[in-house]
Amino acid sequence: MRTRIRTYLLFLFLVTAFTGPLYPQKINRLPPLNQTILEYVESVVGTRVDRGECWDLARQALDRSEANWDGRYRFGRVIRPKREEVLPGDIVQFEKVVIRYTINHTTYTENYDHHTAIVYRVKGKGRYELAHQNTGFSGRTVGISPLNPDHVIRGKITFYRPVSE
Repeated sequence: MRTRIRTYLLFLFLVTAFTGPLYPQKINRLPPLNQTILEYVESVVGTRVDRGECWDLARQALDRSEANWDGRYRFGRVIRPKREEVLPGDIVQFEKVVIRYTINHTTYTENYDHHTAIVYRVKGKGRYELAHQNTGFSGRTVGISPLNPDHVIRGKITFYRPVSE
């Protein structure tokens, strides 16, 4: 019995030492504002925030977390995803963005002329899930959808880190 337990513990040690934890864990703690924003977003998924405009979700999340922002479209400090990690709770602004991707031989095109969203999850380097409303897939309620910036064929996406000062 002890040999079996030792073997199992050695196996767990080797697996976690060379491949990482068996269960996903948050390696980096979120900044407090990001955590507060994410908690708010989680509380409203599937519901309509204010008028259901994309802007309303970000505004409510930032105001409720007492973030410092200009009340327009400067949502905090600009971050550059190639140099800095994007985190859940960061705000995303789309300007004249066209996204095109193919799933099972079907090509999809999404247009975000002027759109605001919040990073809900980071799925890997450059792969995100966004929380937003006023979209074709969730209407005027808060829904979750993927974003892969490699699928952007036109326009500009800006990521912002919420700030308190």
